[in-house]
Amino acid sequence: MARSLDPLVVGRVIGDVVDMFNRVTEFTVRYGNKQVANGCDIKPSASANEPRVQILAPPLSSNLYTLVMVDPDAPSPSEPKYREWLHWIVVDIPEGSDATQGKELVPYMGPRPPTGIHRYVFVLFKQKNGAVMAGIRPPDARNNFRTRQFAAENDLGLPVAAVYFNSQREITVRKR
Repeated sequence: MARSLDPLVVGRVIGDVVDMFNRVTEFTVRYGNKQVANGCDIKPSASANEPRVQILAPPLSSNLYTLVMVDPDAPSPSEPKYREWLHWIVVDIPEGSDATQGKELVPYMGPRPPTGIHRYVFVLFKQKNGAVMAGIRPPDARNNFRTRQFAAENDLGLPVAAVYFNSQREITVRKR
């Protein structure tokens, strides 16, 4: 009998961005009518605008979530391994709601892969005891971000869900 592999392991999201975790929350990420599925391809032009991120749960609890979007394939001259380019952070997203109901800590920046195929990873954390992320400061820069370090500094623990897509630079046609 064939054993199925976790797409987050196959895509090296677990390892490069986060440690192994148990998925305990479902969420969807959509760019227009295209839903992000692990390893799918989405063009930068199709993901230029902020996606709709929905946490799938009844809005009956006081749980709050933090969403982080990173590109772990962005080059970093200082330490290329385990450094990411930060694309978005939203905190205090109510369970059963979407990211627009949270507090945007770092504004959305769409994918801009310079060369090659880049992974764009959405990581969802459940905030401890429904606590609001008061006093949290945005990182100083988008480059050299570390999802693990951000989670540790803000007492977020392990993720509760993650999904990623691939994107590469679009070829432009020049008219003469």
